[in-house]
Amino acid sequence: MNALVALCHFCELHGPRTLFCTEALHPPSPSPSSQAGVPVHGDRDRDGDREGEGLTMRANSSATQRGEMCDGCRSLPASHPGFMSIDDETGIRFLSHQHPRQPQLFSVVRQACVRSLSCEVCPGREGPIFFGDEQHGFVFSHTFFIKDSLARGFQRWYSIVMVAMDRIYLINSWPFLLRHLRLTIQSLQSTALKVFDNEQGVCPQRAVRMNSVFSPAVFPHQRSGNAARSLTSLTQHPNLWASLHSSFSWLLKACGSRLTEKLLEGAPTEDTLVLIERQTEQEEEMSCWEGAEGDGSKSQRHQSESELGHDFLFDDAKLDELPGPKFRSLRHLRQVLGAAEFRQLVWHVLMGNQVIWRGADPRLIQSAFTVLKSLVPVGCVRSVPYSAQYEEAYKCNFLGLSPDVPIPTHVSSSEFSVLVDVSSERSCQISAMGEDDISSLYQFTISSANTQPTDRGPTLLNKLEVALSNENLSVDVVSHCLLCLKEEWMK
Repeated sequence: MNALVALCHFCELHGPRTLFCTEALHPPSPSPSSQAGVPVHGDRDRDGDREGEGLTMRANSSATQRGEMCDGCRSLPASHPGFMSIDDETGIRFLSHQHPRQPQLFSVVRQACVRSLSCEVCPGREGPIFFGDEQHGFVFSHTFFIKDSLARGFQRWYSIVMVAMDRIYLINSWPFLLRHLRLTIQSLQSTALKVFDNEQGVCPQRAVRMNSVFSPAVFPHQRSGNAARSLTSLTQHPNLWASLHSSFSWLLKACGSRLTEKLLEGAPTEDTLVLIERQTEQEEEMSCWEGAEGDGSKSQRHQSESELGHDFLFDDAKLDELPGPKFRSLRHLRQVLGAAEFRQLVWHVLMGNQVIWRGADPRLIQSAFTVLKSLVPVGCVRSVPYSAQYEEAYKCNFLGLSPDVPIPTHVSSSEFSVLVDVSSERSCQISAMGEDDISSLYQFTISSANTQPTDRGPTLLNKLEVALSNENLSVDVVSHCLLCLKEEWMK
């Protein structure tokens, strides 16, 4: 991910300052000169490293000479080489220092720092906010306070900013960034709070300030002395900057790999977009479980992924694997039920009413739901394949029940539901009659309290029946026709 993470601080003497910055350096792409054996990019990259280190040293030294930096404004000494981590899989290097290594990024981070700690803040001055433009980049900023017994108001103001040029990517990563940045912030706050409580227990500063004599001559010296406290002294963390380097490096790597580009033939359908969103949400939940429980959650993760594929990606190939009699397509369902009963059933499906199938064969009911769910968008499907008790319509619009489950009166008398009772036609062996001869094995009774005529509209149903009644069109052609009709319907 082409982004940069920085920790910023509002100094009481010098204003907003950048304390720590982590950026990702991608390996150079191969060129004809490098393939010919001329190490142009390697030399140039090393020169850039030296240039970046020189920039940081010059910024620190010049500021120190001008008296514009204190301990609170400084993280690493000018002579410190910084921190570097290398991703073995991609070859990306993560470099951390007080300032970016590239001169053009220095002003970008500086502006993001100033805006995050001055004008671009959320209500309460603590929390996340998004700002930026095409010229200076877009910024995800999270401001927070750190307890300090010597500061005004007993707290100091910090912010963590992520700067990127891709606005859409940064906005889509908002939940991910917010969740993981809060973990880092809470760790800093809890560590500083322990130091604050210890210092207050030894010498309560509130009582000292109440008893001290205030004068205009003493106030600047008091303020100058209190301002020079670094974040390391506030947290008493010996490896604070190395720990922040690890956190920021992981954040850049994880944020860059959580969203990937997929090559699609043509514009994606609405169902495809919904499936991708659900899969992304499921993967984020799995990553949270894995991070919270460790290796013990791997079995749960694989189980949930299989359930996700079973619920949302159940296609015709899996339908063919079901044993016993089953509905193969919409045309097959129409032939078994009859044209009038099929139109009545599909009418309820398209209207969004609850469709209830009650019978002793769960595989047959599941195959019927698989065929009927292709009529509506994926986001409109809430299915309970087979249950021993009735489920309300707000929980599912496709419900399979065992034969002995009673239907509540308010449901059977409602016009917003349809019931399909499946009963055995005669006691005979399935193998003797054949699995495809469903009409000889079962009897289907459709009942509904709906009084509206179903022979008119909707237009999708009329066009679908024309396609199904045309025997010259194969099942695949009808499926593509239905896909086009759904896209037209949803748009």
